[in-house]
Amino acid sequence: MSAPPPHVPLAEALTAGPVVLDGGLGTLLEARGADLTSSLWSARLLRDGPGAIEAAHREYFEAGAQVAITSSYQASFEGLAELGTDRAAAAALMTASVDIARRARDVVRPDGWVAASVGPYGAVLADGSEYRGDYGLSAEELRDWHRPRLEVLRAAGADVLAVETVPSLAEAAAVLGLIAGTGHPAWLSLTVDGERTRTGEPLDEVYAMAAEVPEIIALGVNCTAPDDVAAAVAIAARYRPVVVYPNSGQGWDAVRRRWTGSAAFDADQVREWIDAGARLVGGCCRIGPAEITAVAAAARGR
Repeated sequence: MSAPPPHVPLAEALTAGPVVLDGGLGTLLEARGADLTSSLWSARLLRDGPGAIEAAHREYFEAGAQVAITSSYQASFEGLAELGTDRAAAAALMTASVDIARRARDVVRPDGWVAASVGPYGAVLADGSEYRGDYGLSAEELRDWHRPRLEVLRAAGADVLAVETVPSLAEAAAVLGLIAGTGHPAWLSLTVDGERTRTGEPLDEVYAMAAEVPEIIALGVNCTAPDDVAAAVAIAARYRPVVVYPNSGQGWDAVRRRWTGSAAFDADQVREWIDAGARLVGGCCRIGPAEITAVAAAARGR
């Protein structure tokens, strides 16, 4: 895995070989002592602890990551309003998420990239519904909710939009409709159950739809059990380079706000995913710097 020179578009870098993503930002912040009991999770620290976010980004870059995914996953106008933040201030905090990641990148990995996290509607509910997709919203309502945040994050200047943990075809379609025609690179990453979305649609149907949008540079899965990755990679690889960043395989109890079960992530699987078409590889919740170092080694073929 040889690092490309600075400022190479991420889509171009993917043609040269695998690129390493970071791991779970929120769970790393929690492990380093941050209080994430708020419904805003790590997004609260955009206001109350930006230095902790920057330190976490730096830690992942130092571990071997080439891409930092911003702390905007649960940042929304509605969620930030709970902190007494008006819309202008909320937009400034979302923009700051990109600036913070960029500062860490420039210090540790100036040839790296920043991906602005675009979490699903369920993230703002903080009740685990992104893993069910049962929002009860129409496609128009989903578009209206995503539109203002997408506009802010696109204007913030991230290298790519990371549309992630999407549980349904309906929400994927809503966001893709907002990205199409903008010219801004993005990837689409689903959370899945086997070869279907969390709401039951075949992955092939969602990926085929996404492949019609020129701005989409990669398709894949995240915050999904490692055992569900291989099948999704095989399907996504028919359409685009593949992005893969599973969680540890543990479950999240949204009521008790705790992790359950045992970790099942094995960095040795990364080589198999790369051989099957993965070009962006990393980790999500409960995957930390040590695991990303192992992912980076696997991406180098060691």
